[in-house]
Amino acid sequence: MPDPMRIRAQAAGSKINVRVLMSHEMESGQRKDVNGAPIPAWHIQEVSASHNGAEVLSAEWGPGVSKNPYLQFTVKNGKAGDKITVTWKDNKGESRTDEATVS
Repeated sequence: MPDPMRIRAQAAGSKINVRVLMSHEMESGQRKDVNGAPIPAWHIQEVSASHNGAEVLSAEWGPGVSKNPYLQFTVKNGKAGDKITVTWKDNKGESRTDEATVS
């Protein structure tokens, strides 16, 4: 199972500032190993986030995103104690979901 995401969600008035650090190798499929064989593509394809169960972000990513990607976004109409859930799925079928409570 992939390593957990580091999610920080902080209330600022009626907005929530969310910062996410995802642990993923993100191989593009363009590099070669020491023997010259291509390294297969392995990257996050879908990212979604929800605020108290309602989806607030949906994104499609590709091989151009860097290793261990960082994502930052703002959610309106939030407060301390709310739940932020982030999910990603990669091209090999692996997925990860983590949740944070807004502080």
